Amino acid sequence: MTRRLLIVAHAPSPNTQRLREAADRGARHPDLDDIEVMVKAPLDAGPDDIRACDAILLGTTENLGYMSGALKDFFDRSYYAVLEEKQGLPCALYVRAGHDGTGTRRAVESIVTGLRWRWVQDPLILRGDWQDAFADQVEELGLYLAAGLDTGIW
Repeated sequence: MTRRLLIVAHAPSPNTQRLREAADRGARHPDLDDIEVMVKAPLDAGPDDIRACDAILLGTTENLGYMSGALKDFFDRSYYAVLEEKQGLPCALYVRAGHDGTGTRRAVESIVTGLRWRWVQDPLILRGDWQDAFADQVEELGLYLAAGLDTGIW
């Protein structure tokens, strides 16, 4: 049975595009058999995409101590439309934070708590100046979420 992983990630710069690509690469690991991956920018994703997925990976930049406006827009358009039918949806988050990422994390956690989605691990906060290791960490996160789907853990 094919399981669907939705990656919704804001990528306004070359480095954040690298992160979104890394998440996709991890989720499409060749050892995974029955995983279909959909990658969308937040402004292109909506409730129908959430309804069609079995897990979701969110990615955002830290903008003025908050999530990106694009990710907030995604939540604004999707929240009530999926509130009742997607409770328990496995999810994960990465934040590209120029500072500490706590406000961004708190904001997304608040919305996810309201949706009653289920965290598969603590949010990944990529703090400070760009490091190439950030892409490796996000790739691992994509693989982790997809492998859990593939094996039926979530």
